[in-house]
Amino acid sequence: MDTSKHNERIAKMIFASVYPMYVEKVEKKGRTKEELDEVIMWLTGFNHKKLHELIKERVTFEAFFQQATLNPNAGLITGVICGYRVEEIENPLTQKARYLDKLVDELAKGRKMEKILRGS
Repeated sequence: MDTSKHNERIAKMIFASVYPMYVEKVEKKGRTKEELDEVIMWLTGFNHKKLHELIKERVTFEAFFQQATLNPNAGLITGVICGYRVEEIENPLTQKARYLDKLVDELAKGRKMEKILRGS
């Protein structure tokens, strides 16, 4: 399921090019950019300033997650996203990117913030 080409594509994607799509997805469903940022900061350990610095610098997903300190509860993120069961993804970077996709999905679907943030 996890091909090296797929993993490489995710690694080289520019986070700033995907972020507006995340914003659009959650806002279309009545959630806010602030809630999105909260979810991203929970997962990555970034503060607001650092998150928006990385967006401005147009870093790749690889650089983005290299600088992140993944939340210790990230392993509680489970389920299927983009046809993959996130807890079974073997490539660590791809798994982190899919964790983020899953959290954005949950936010867009109206899930309560305390559930999205895994009780933290």
